[in-house]
Amino acid sequence: MSTKKKPQVTASPERRRELLGTAAEVFAEQGYNATTVRKIADHAGMLAGSLYYHFDSKESMLEEILRTFLDELWDGYDTVLDAELGPRETLEALVTESFREIDRHRAAVAIYQKESRQLVAQERFGFLAESQRKFEKAWLSTLERGVAGEVFREDLDIRLTYRFVRDTVWVAASWYRPGGQHSPDEIARQYLSMVLDGIAVRESAEPVEPVTPVREPVRKQREQGKQP
Repeated sequence: MSTKKKPQVTASPERRRELLGTAAEVFAEQGYNATTVRKIADHAGMLAGSLYYHFDSKESMLEEILRTFLDELWDGYDTVLDAELGPRETLEALVTESFREIDRHRAAVAIYQKESRQLVAQERFGFLAESQRKFEKAWLSTLERGVAGEVFREDLDIRLTYRFVRDTVWVAASWYRPGGQHSPDEIARQYLSMVLDGIAVRESAEPVEPVTPVREPVRKQREQGKQP
């Protein structure tokens, strides 16, 4: 007596990306642990059983979401690093590429920020720790080259600067929305104009006269009971 196997359904690349995009948004909004396959299916407008035709578990979906994001991130980063630009130009290009990735994978970035610390303990997500090590090395070496080449200030705390730049760039995933008023490149330019003025070597080292705060007289009046 022969038995028929249940037919396997292979989603088109477009449908697969659509389902993973839906899953990423649910993971980012509700958290990985709180998200069930049923919740993802509900948001995708399908039955939970139907979703299992395409993915064997929510872990599989999360892994593919994060791998896709990191693979694209490193395609961009490696292109920048292989170009052997100066340290300032490398930093500018890395920041710009980071904002572009937030534009492409905003939900994946949010998931990575919220969940990576607990996920790295699982063998399946060991690739996250490897990516974190590569990421840190790329940024620290760029900052170190900048200090050694007298492009960045010699008193710069390299590791502290790295953490500041890393966190302030990627936190943009919490508020950035694709298709908004500013493009990723415009945001990167604004961000770099603020950061680089702080870490770059200044052309002039002339002393600046201290400025008396405008609010100081008001504070003294309040202390003396002359201001409500």
